[in-house]
Amino acid sequence: MQSIRKFACFFSLVAATLFLTACPSQTTISKINGDPGRYRDKEVAVAGRVTDSYGVMGTGAYEVDDGTGRIWVAATRGVPARGSRVGVKGRVHGGLTISGRTFGTIIEETDRRVQTR
Repeated sequence: MQSIRKFACFFSLVAATLFLTACPSQTTISKINGDPGRYRDKEVAVAGRVTDSYGVMGTGAYEVDDGTGRIWVAATRGVPARGSRVGVKGRVHGGLTISGRTFGTIIEETDRRVQTR
């Protein structure tokens, strides 16, 4: 009986560790924009308000402001309306780099939660 408890406790610990490592931790947009190379091709999560959005036939992009900065998010399943609160998970991609400074850092969306006005 005691060995079953130990196994269950061990299994719960392993499952919790795997679950927590699989989920990206939420970060701020200013951290991503401040050091985009650190986050390039890594999955991040940000939350904020949609300040601008453009979409055509189910794809598009929208800009998220979390109070620390703004970043564009590329979407393949429609875009949320301006003013919506969103939580976004996705991979960071850099754009043009000049003299060590990256311009055009974006997040390629893999998941999104929306709370409308």
